[in-house]
Amino acid sequence: MEQGEAAGRRRVGLCVLCGLPAAGKSTLARALRHRLPRRQRWDCALLTYDDLIPPEAFSPPAPEAGLAGQTPLLSRWKLYRHELLQYLEHFLQALINRERLSAPTSRTESTWERFVACCKGQGLLSSQGPDAAACHYLTNVAASRPLYFILDDNFYYQSMRYEVYQLARKYSLSFCQLFLECPLEWCLQRNRLRSHPLPDQTIYLMARKIEMPDLENNAWEKNSLILKSFECTLEDNLQIVHLLANALENPVKQNEENTEQKEVDRAICAASTVHQADQTFRRIISQTMKDAKDKNVCPSEMKSLAEELNKLKAEFLEDLRQGSHLKNQICQQNSDPVTSVTSSFQYEATNVVNKYILK
Repeated sequence: MEQGEAAGRRRVGLCVLCGLPAAGKSTLARALRHRLPRRQRWDCALLTYDDLIPPEAFSPPAPEAGLAGQTPLLSRWKLYRHELLQYLEHFLQALINRERLSAPTSRTESTWERFVACCKGQGLLSSQGPDAAACHYLTNVAASRPLYFILDDNFYYQSMRYEVYQLARKYSLSFCQLFLECPLEWCLQRNRLRSHPLPDQTIYLMARKIEMPDLENNAWEKNSLILKSFECTLEDNLQIVHLLANALENPVKQNEENTEQKEVDRAICAASTVHQADQTFRRIISQTMKDAKDKNVCPSEMKSLAEELNKLKAEFLEDLRQGSHLKNQICQQNSDPVTSVTSSFQYEATNVVNKYILK
């Protein structure tokens, strides 16, 4: 986009809220949604992923789905997350080009309808127009005021947040992050009080995987605040407003980080690593099952053992796909991420099988 095109264009920011479930993200998001328009005279739109992603994305696989049902749940949730980001980009394109918002040709109807209803409910869209019957929606926002999108989700991997940063860079938008750090036990207690609580194990697993913003090593995460959600103060509120205002005044430049080739290299490296790890994990599981059989583990428990090991494999492979074990580094000639993750998997698999052998 040329600078001339951006001249006179309304300022738009993307603010990512991240942290464990029940850390206080939604409470903070709603507070920002109400305060920013009044105190800063900014328009503010809240995108709460839990409300926008259909319930079936979070449903466990049916018992008859077998072992293959473990991975599709992760893939389905990831697919909906990417779809939401595509809808946001679709909206941004209409906003930037001052065009009507039409339904994308490739979409999940229920998710798109939730997204549109969310935008309409916050005054961003109006269906009053000649094309309303054809599902075209007109943006209904005052171009003279800045607009902040607050994205409320766990965003526990850096790679998830980096996708939002890439979107900001693509359209020269502002970008910032608010990470709510809350003790695990507090999150568990708060979650149990919810009407639809997550299983404790899900939060334990996420706590093990979560990656905090790395302000020192990741230039793209420099506009970030790490907040103690259990002791939020007036000073924190001032810091948040300062962060948002500073990001708004300094949108991401399209040439700020020329890392596209690095991203391609990283993707190639990650794909190769996942494939190698998958083959290695399969061999480990096969040998582990053989050892358990030699130890006279009964058939019913052998089935449970197989389910646990395959679930563990799915979790490790998903970590690799998200870049967790690669730590956002390009593979070097002398480095071998497969060796490291294999050692971790072997350790976890041994702990699992020992529960059955040592009974």
